[in-house]
Amino acid sequence: MAQSNLSLSVLSNAPVAHKQPHTLTTHQKTRIDDYYWMRDDDRSEPAILKHLEAENNYCDQQLAKIKPFQTQLFEELKGRIVKDDNTYPVKDGEYWYHSEVRGDDEYSRHYRSRSMTTADKQLLLDVNLLAEGFEFYELGEVAISPNEQLLAYSEDTDGRRIYVVKFKKIDSDGLLEDVLENTEGQVVWANDNKTVFYVKKDLKTLLGYQVYRHVLGTPQSDDVLVYEEQDRSFFMGLGKSRDESLIIIDLATTETNDMWVLDANQPWGEFAQLMPREESHEFDIDKLDDTFYIVTNWQAKNFRLMTATATTIADKMQWLEHTPHRAEVLLEGVEIFNDFLVLTEREQGQTRFIVINKQQQRMTLEFDDPCYYAAIAMNPEHDSHVARIYYSSLTTPGSLYEVDLNNGKKALLKQQQVLGDFDPENYASERLMITARDGVKVPISLVYRKDTFNKDGTNPLFQYGYGAYGYTIDPSFSSTSLSLLDRGFVYAIAHVRGSEMLGRDWYEQGKKEHKQNSFNDFVDATNALVAQGYGAQDKVFASGGSAGGLLMGAVVNQAPELYLGVGCHVPFLDVLTTMLDESIPLTTNEYDEWGNPNDLDYYNVIDKYSPYDNIKAQAYPNILVTTGLHDSQVQYWEPMKWVAKMREYKTDDNILVFKTDMDAGHGGASGRFKSLEEKALEMAFFISLAKI
Repeated sequence: MAQSNLSLSVLSNAPVAHKQPHTLTTHQKTRIDDYYWMRDDDRSEPAILKHLEAENNYCDQQLAKIKPFQTQLFEELKGRIVKDDNTYPVKDGEYWYHSEVRGDDEYSRHYRSRSMTTADKQLLLDVNLLAEGFEFYELGEVAISPNEQLLAYSEDTDGRRIYVVKFKKIDSDGLLEDVLENTEGQVVWANDNKTVFYVKKDLKTLLGYQVYRHVLGTPQSDDVLVYEEQDRSFFMGLGKSRDESLIIIDLATTETNDMWVLDANQPWGEFAQLMPREESHEFDIDKLDDTFYIVTNWQAKNFRLMTATATTIADKMQWLEHTPHRAEVLLEGVEIFNDFLVLTEREQGQTRFIVINKQQQRMTLEFDDPCYYAAIAMNPEHDSHVARIYYSSLTTPGSLYEVDLNNGKKALLKQQQVLGDFDPENYASERLMITARDGVKVPISLVYRKDTFNKDGTNPLFQYGYGAYGYTIDPSFSSTSLSLLDRGFVYAIAHVRGSEMLGRDWYEQGKKEHKQNSFNDFVDATNALVAQGYGAQDKVFASGGSAGGLLMGAVVNQAPELYLGVGCHVPFLDVLTTMLDESIPLTTNEYDEWGNPNDLDYYNVIDKYSPYDNIKAQAYPNILVTTGLHDSQVQYWEPMKWVAKMREYKTDDNILVFKTDMDAGHGGASGRFKSLEEKALEMAFFISLAKI
C-alpha cells in the first residue's frame, strides 16, 4: 500500500480577520468579543462570505501538497464500497420494501414488491432524480398511506433540516398538487388515507413547535393548527403507536417527556395528554391492543418497564411493574410483538436483548465480540415470531440477523460487503477500562491491525470522542477506518462521561456542572493509552464533531501538548454566547444539557470551559476545522470566530486550517461518495503529519 511520505508546511498568508469589539455583559460580568460581527443569520453578508472563501482558499493552498494523497485515499475509501447494492427486503402490510444503489449513483432508489424475491418490484422513488440540480439533497421521511396507495416524502435541499413534504399516487408517476413547506420532515397518516399531520418549524429558531392537520386536495393555507407547544425547551416529533390506533405527539427535553395522542380513526378529534407533565420524568410509551408499555425513570434512574391500560395510563400509581429497575442495568427500550417483548438492555457498556414470551419466560441474546454495537432493526409487523437485529463490531461489518423469538436461533440475512483484500482475521479489538484522575473507570474500545501493532509505544493513535446528550458511541465497523488501521494506526473510542455507556449516572456525571468530567476522561484516556504502549507519545491524533467538537475545543485548550493533530468538525465552540442567546436555533432546548447561563452558577460553569472564551497564548496542535454554511445545529460562525481568535493567540507555527462547505449543513456533504471526500481530507491530514 502506498504511503503518503508527504509533509505539511505553514504558509504565511493565513487570513486575518478584522477586530470589531462587541461588549457582552451578564451578571455584571463583561466580555469583549472581537469577532461577534461574523454572525449573519441570513448568510448573505459579503464581507463574511468573502472571509469564508479566503479561509477555504488558504486551506486548499496549505494542504495542496497532500491533495494527491487525499485523492488516493478517496479512491481507496470508494473502492471498498460495493457499487451495486441493496437493502434486505422488509415486509410492511401487503408489500416488501427495499432500496437499491447502482454504479456511481450517489443516492438510492426505493422499491416495493409483492414478495421477498422482489421479482415484481415497483419503483417508488428515485432519489437520484429528485436530487438533480441541487448541490445538497437529503431525503427525509417516506410514509406510505394505510391503504398503501399513496406516498408522502420530505426533502431538504440546503442542509438546514427544513423539509418540504410532497405526495404522489404510487401507481402514477405524477405528484399531487399538495406541498407542505417549513416542516420537520415527519408525516403521519390518519387511517382515513386522506388526512396527514406534520410539525411546522419556527424559521428563526428552527424549532418544531406546532402540529398541523392537512387534508389532501386542500392548500396548506387551510391547514388547521391542532397543537402548539408553549415551552420552547421541548423538541417535538410525531409518530404512530405499534398497533397504528393512535397518532402521537412526542415532546422531549433531555430531562422531561410529554406525550399527546389522538385516535387515528378520528383525525378531526382533539389531541389529549396521556398524563400530566412532570419535570424530570422521562419515559417512552408504545401501545399494542389494550396495553400501554412504558419505559420510565419514575423511581428508577436506569429505567424500568411498566404497563397500563387506557383507564390507568394517566395515573402512575396504577401502573403495573413488568421489569423492575436495576442499579447496574440500563433499560434502553422495548420492541412489542403479539406474543413477545424484546428488551434492549446495557450492562457494563455492552448491549444485550431479553426476549420475554407470554409465559414471562426470559431468554438472553448476546454476541461474542469483546465490544460491539447491536440494535433492534426494522420490524414493522408485530404479528411475528421473528425479529430482525442489526449487529456490528470494530472488526465485523454490519450484519442483519433474523432471530427466532421462540428459541433464540439467529440466521444471517445480509452482511456488509467490503471490497478489496479485507479479512476480519487481520484485525483485533479490545475493551479497556482506564482509571481517570478521580478514580473512576472509563471504558475505551479500540481496534488495530495485528501485523502492524506492537504495543511498544510506536503506533500512531487516533482517538475519537463525543460525550453529550446521553448519546453512546458504540464500537461499530467502519470500512473507512481501514485506511488508518492498515497504515499502523490504533483507533480508539473514549466512552467519556456524558454518554450512557455505563448507565444514566454516567450521563449525568458528564453534563451541566459536571461537564469537565468529559474533558478529563478524554485526556486521561489519551495518557493511559500512551502509557500502556497503545500509541506513540508524539503521534496522537484526536477528532470529534458537534458536541464532540466542543470536546476537542476544550481538550486543546486544557492539554494541547498531548496531540499532534486534531479534527474539529461542525464544532460547538462558543458555548457561553450561544446559550445566552435564545434567538439562536436550538438554544432553549439545550438548557438541560449545559445549564442556563442566565443563572450565575451555570454562567460560571460554562465560562470555565467554553472553548472560544478560553483560548490563550500557548502552543496548539495542528488543527483541521470543518463546517457547513447552512448548519442548523451549530451555526457556522462558531468555528469561524474560534479560528480567527485562535490565529490571534496561538504561539506555535503549527497548521490551522478551516474549510466551510458552502452548500452543506450539520450532516456534511450529501451522497454516499461525496461525503467520503471529507473523511479522506482528515485522514490525509493525520497520516501526513504522522509521516508514515
